Amino acid sequence: MSDRPAPPPWPYPRWIAHRGAGRLAPENTLAAFRTGAAHGYRMYECDVKLSADGVPYLLHDANLDRTTNGHGPVAEWSWAALSLLDAGRWHSSAHAGEPLATLAAVAAHCQAHGHHVNLELKPVPGTSRQTGEGVAQAVLALWGAACSAPPAPNPPNPALAGVWPLLSSFDVDCLRAAQRVAPHLPTALLLDRRPPDWLDTAQALGCRAVVAHHPLWTAEAVRSAQEAGLRTAAYTVNDADIAQRLLDWGLDSLITDAVDRFHPNTA
Repeated sequence: MSDRPAPPPWPYPRWIAHRGAGRLAPENTLAAFRTGAAHGYRMYECDVKLSADGVPYLLHDANLDRTTNGHGPVAEWSWAALSLLDAGRWHSSAHAGEPLATLAAVAAHCQAHGHHVNLELKPVPGTSRQTGEGVAQAVLALWGAACSAPPAPNPPNPALAGVWPLLSSFDVDCLRAAQRVAPHLPTALLLDRRPPDWLDTAQALGCRAVVAHHPLWTAEAVRSAQEAGLRTAAYTVNDADIAQRLLDWGLDSLITDAVDRFHPNTA
């Protein structure tokens, strides 16, 4: 009999749309989610941080300049001020006026369509604990009992059964804070390098998965994660040959920008 632990549940699709729709729409907006959905995707990755007054919203950078018409660090911006920004014109005139998205709006979209989401915790510098706690509390409020406890055997709304977010982060303190608030919420350790203690760190955090930059994965690393009882995923996979190699190694999910080239039902 093998001592290998059983893999944790993984209700998520094989293919995940990066920042909503890759590069086809302004990242981390509802327009991107709608575009990803139009290409058949049922799960999106996005970046979540807190406004100065504690509202969870989507934005990747620590500064506003790249993806909005705002300027400078986001740290002191209230949601009232952030909500007035244009987060679409930088991408194309067709998306001019697209606002930043709150986590509440993301929850409404996902629950309306029965879709999944991977929320990458992106704390403003110095707010790791607050971000982990704040986003976890918001998830519990927005997605309901499915996040605070294992799914019921006979959920009242089967169409939404198991549609709870996966929380991921490079920030260990952020993940630890989220786990304290919502220990049943699935989490994943993000890696942009693979230190010697990567598996120990993921297990100590109680993570369900490791999500690594795709060049970091090898067949041996995937096998080691599986033997440790962890699921595996990779970002940002835009090449067909790389995707096939990763799938052959047994990765559970791939995050991609190429939503117009990879059909989400691709084996």
